[in-house]
Parts: sequence; structure tokens; C-alpha cells
Amino acid sequence: MYIAISKRRENIAEYILYLWQLEDLLRALQFSPEGVYSQLIKPRGLEAAQEQELLAWYMDIVGLLQAEGKEEKGHLDHTIHLIRDLHNLHLQLMQLPAGENYRKAFAALEPELGGLRKILAGSDSLGKGEVSDTELAFRALYAAMLYRIKGDEKGKKAIEDVLQLVSPVIAELAAVFRKAEQGEIDLFANE
Repeated sequence: MYIAISKRRENIAEYILYLWQLEDLLRALQFSPEGVYSQLIKPRGLEAAQEQELLAWYMDIVGLLQAEGKEEKGHLDHTIHLIRDLHNLHLQLMQLPAGENYRKAFAALEPELGGLRKILAGSDSLGKGEVSDTELAFRALYAAMLYRIKGDEKGKKAIEDVLQLVSPVIAELAAVFRKAEQGEIDLFANE
């Protein structure tokens, strides 16, 4: 919870990836309150009140996953809506003067999107072309993160390639999102 709050404030992309990882971790723990407590909370050495607050937060996420029918796979609607917001920002940045740096970063990734889509086509929605380029980029980052965690040496070069192409685009998009959200930039200036 504390990490999520910090990530949400500082970097929307890291927040989304953190929640996706948490969803998978909660599934691995079979949504067990005892497992969540012993694996995610107890090792932190928190005070009893903080432990209860954190357990309630984790179990709220479990409840959302269950309510949305995503016990086995899929991501919370909350994160998918945030990605849609980021994709809308992507579309704006592709047109507005404020998007000059973003367009440069995206230009390096754009020719590789078809290949990424084919690689990640194991998902039903990817096969139907329902996934925006922004969501595709997030899925690629998440897949690379999982491969790194697993220590997959075979895919090491592919992981590095994905990170070199996708990371700068998502980092720039997240930075512009934060600045726009905090009122630090006007996307429509110099239009």
C-alpha cells in the first residue's frame, strides 16, 4: 500500500507495473489472508495497526480481482483505465507541440510494434487487435520484468531489446502525465 501510494504519486507507469505484479503475487498466494500475512506483511516488522491496515488493503485488491472475475488472469479495471488515459495522452502528444520529445522516442519503437504484438499474441485480446499500442508497450515491459525475475537467460537479448525500445517511450509518457496531472505543463500551449 505504501509503495503503491508512492509510485502512484511519482510514476504512473511504475504504479501500473507494481499493481500487475501484485495481482500475480496474490494469485500465487491463492488469495489466502494467511499467506498474504506471512509472505507480504510479517517480514516487514510493522506495528500491529499497520499490519492490519496493510492486510485490509491487500484483501481489498483480492476482492476486486474476484469481483471482476480475474482470479486466474487479467488485470484490474483500474489499471486498464489508467492505461487508456495514458493512451489518450499518447494520441494527443502525437499531434501537439508539447509532444515533440515523445514523438522522437515513439518513432524508434513504432516499427517494432508489429513484432511485439506477434510475440505477445498469447493473449486472446492481443490476437484480436484490441490492445492499444500503449497497452502493448506495458505488456512488453511486464513480460520483460517477469523474464528478468525468472532469470531466463535464453531471452536475455530479447529482454534488453524490449527495454531499450519500450522503456524510453513509457518513461517519457509517464513524465508528461505526471507534469500534466500536477499542472506543471500545459499540453495545449503554442497550439
